Amino acid sequence: MKRKPIALTIAGSDSGGGAGVQTDLKTFASIGVHGTSVLTCVTAQNPSAVLGVQSISPTLVTAQFDALQNGLKPKAIKSGMLYSKRIVQAVIEGLHGCASARYVMDPVMVATSGAPLLKPDCVALMMRSLIPLADLITPNIAEAEALIEGRITKAQEAKEAAYAMAQKFKTPCLLKGGHLPEKGKVVDYLATGAEVLSFSSAYIPRRQTHGTGCTYAAAITAYLAQSYPLSEAVGLGKQFITSAIQNSVRVGSYQALDPSRHGSS
Repeated sequence: MKRKPIALTIAGSDSGGGAGVQTDLKTFASIGVHGTSVLTCVTAQNPSAVLGVQSISPTLVTAQFDALQNGLKPKAIKSGMLYSKRIVQAVIEGLHGCASARYVMDPVMVATSGAPLLKPDCVALMMRSLIPLADLITPNIAEAEALIEGRITKAQEAKEAAYAMAQKFKTPCLLKGGHLPEKGKVVDYLATGAEVLSFSSAYIPRRQTHGTGCTYAAAITAYLAQSYPLSEAVGLGKQFITSAIQNSVRVGSYQALDPSRHGSS
């Protein structure tokens, strides 16, 4: 019987289905890995607004990790919305039981709609104790500005910030440039110690961006679960998210990414 690699998402639920656990699991399935989940929060949201957030108890977060230890250990892990210090601490403890898995940490702080998804008192704990466990962090421009405590307004500054974060946290950093398009292109910078690699795609205007960060990080995680080296997983993830944006579909009153259409035109 053919074995399918397992990927784990640690994230919140998006009731609109466009981000969070829902889009992570769709992305995993589209790439061909089995998705498991540790739910951290339940949100009431759509692409326009977050109407409410209810965190999952740390005890139940731990129980979800424990449930996966018996026969469903992941090859790669992605975390997204963690929300509170107690959940961050529970996730740190849970990750120690998955030490052999590659870990992609998406430092989700604010929703596309502008709603906060991480309490301010979590940032220091996240930087001190969670990011050092990661094999890759995937901040967008706003998240990177919070992590380096500085402004990023142009491509060269983004490249320098990616390098600075990789050095500061002693882990590779993929700084996503979707919020800083230049000359019709979106450039993401992957800093892996001494070198900084760039991944470029055409900027696609007037497309819904809700869930793009989740989808991108989930795609990289899925390719890591399939044993691709980091730089190749990032390159494939870049192709995946670009395709998902290009092939976005109309869902109700909104435009949505459709990971299932990966590779179609």
